[in-house]
This record gives sequence, structure tokens and C-alpha cells, in this order.
Amino acid sequence: MRILTSLPQEDLRSVPEAAQAAEMQGFDGVLTQENRNDPFLALAVAAVATHRMTLGTAVAIAFPRSPMVVANAAWDLQVASRGRFVLGLGPQIRPHMEKRFSVPWVAPMARLREYVLSLRAIWRAWETGEKLRFEGQHYRFTLMTPNFVPPSRGLPMVPITLAAVGPKSLRLAGEVADGVQLHPFCTRRYQEEVVLPHLREGLASSGRRLAQFEMVGGGFIATGPDAAAVAKMFEWVRARLGFYGSTPAYWPVLELHGLGDLGRALNVLSKQGKWTEMTSLIPDEVVHLFAAVGTHAEIAGRIAQRFGGVSDAVSASINSAITSDLPSEALADIRRIPVQFTGYQTPS
Repeated sequence: MRILTSLPQEDLRSVPEAAQAAEMQGFDGVLTQENRNDPFLALAVAAVATHRMTLGTAVAIAFPRSPMVVANAAWDLQVASRGRFVLGLGPQIRPHMEKRFSVPWVAPMARLREYVLSLRAIWRAWETGEKLRFEGQHYRFTLMTPNFVPPSRGLPMVPITLAAVGPKSLRLAGEVADGVQLHPFCTRRYQEEVVLPHLREGLASSGRRLAQFEMVGGGFIATGPDAAAVAKMFEWVRARLGFYGSTPAYWPVLELHGLGDLGRALNVLSKQGKWTEMTSLIPDEVVHLFAAVGTHAEIAGRIAQRFGGVSDAVSASINSAITSDLPSEALADIRRIPVQFTGYQTPS
């Protein structure tokens, strides 16, 4: 199992030291998010400061950016990292698209499918010199003059992973992507009964297997060197569950466990701005549904119980402000957990 961590994004000057420390510590990859900061800039700094780890967005929001713009950024990061970049994309939700990014909300799944296919068409045109001709319902790319073609370095095509929660997005990820970025608001049961069947359906439609498709995330890790540190992280997870659980898009996870009323109660409190009360509604047993919990000495076994067989990679930190202090021995133990994923088989 690959073990990942977050990269600090608040100040690019802090990135080289943090990225090098993560690589030296033994992490397999670093991730950025699109929250307060751009998801690509920190990875550009990390790309030239490291040598082994993968570098990924988890995730970059697709629709505010033209696929051509993302194609350029991803190409440059793949070159700078010498083939270690993984592009994670997500559609976000309608209120954010319309009110935060001022982007129309149109057929998100059909549009995201074209987004992925158009990226590959652009990269293929750059790499092989073939004529660029992608014409879809939502995106159209038919002009590419030599002045705008970056030089080939003979690197593999950038793997694309998609954020997915519901059946449609999971099937789409299996159909067109190289992997899936599962939201941390996810339980093992949801992965087994909802995620895997829909991923397999999508993979079957494209003639592929899970061995070439990476499943990343799908829950939280609450750990620390001692019980007090674990308890602190446990409460941090509880607060995140209160926040995420108030969003209707994530309620299918709660409904599967008979917790639909909890989601609706959280939603009411969120509209009243009662954030502390939202956290207090999450009982301990619900936190355990979503998280692997234990000290550094225990956590590899807890991760195997919670994520084994349903995730190929997990993140020790999903927030750039909270760095992971997992020791190298624990990382090595986690890495020994068996997974189905054997490596990306990106399109040629």
C-alpha cells in the first residue's frame, strides 16, 4: 500500500524543505488540495526538490479551467518531475461552481468525460505530432500550431484520477480514468458495497482491470505517538465528519448505515452556523466507521483492517496545515499491506 501526505501550500518558500523531508521520511507521494491555494504551484516547487515520490493534485477543480490550460500545467509538471506527476481532477458541486467560480453548471458527468478525453487528445498531439481534433458537445480543440507545442521528453502520459462519491461518478472514473480519488467521508462498507461494484462496472466497459487502476483514500487516519495525540486527532476527525456530513451530496454514505437523520440534522445546524453543535452530534462509533485509529505502533494494523483490499493508497494527512509525524518504521509497515494495484497503464 502506498502512503501519502499533504504538501504545505500556504507559502511556497516552505515547500522544498517539507517535500524533501517527506521523501526522506519514506512517504510514497505528496498531495495538494484546491482550498485556499492553487494546487499546481507547490507541486512545481516539489518536483525540482525531490527525486522519488509521486506528486499529485487531490484534487484540482476542473471546470473553472480549460482543458488546454490544465494540459500545459500537467505537461510541465510531468517534465519537471521526470514522470512522477498524477493529475487528480474533480467537478466540485453546483453552488461552488456558480457562486465561487462563476462557472455554468452543465451536465457535469458528460462534461468531465470529455475533459479527460480531450486532455489525452492534446497530450497525444503534442507527443506524436498527430493533428489535434477533439470535437465534443462541451469542448472543442482543433487548432495547434508548432509554436504552441512543447518539446517531447519521451515520458509516459500523465495518469488522470477522478474524485468520485456517487454511482455515476464512480462508473465514469472506472470508464475513463487511471484511478479514483475517494472522498475521506467514506466507510469500508460503502467502499465494498457501492464503490467497488460501480468502479468494476466502469472498468468492464473500457476493458480494463483493477490492477491498473489505483484507488486512493476513502477515509481518515487518526494517529500519533501516544494516546493523547491520537485523542486530539480523533476529535479533529469528528469535526470534519460534522462538516462533511451536513452536505447532501455525501448523505448516501450515511444512509447506507441508517444514519440519514444525522445528515439532515447536521444540515439544519450548518444553516444556523452552529459548528460546535454539529461536531457534538457525531458519536464515537461513527468516527470509527470513517477512520483508522491508533498510535504509531498500532496504526499499520488498523489501516489494514479499515482500508485493506479496498484502497491501494492512503493519506496520512489530508490537510496541508496538519503534517504527518508517522515514523519511518510505521510507513514501512503500511507499505507491506497487500493491494491489487500494480501500476498505471496510461493510454499511448
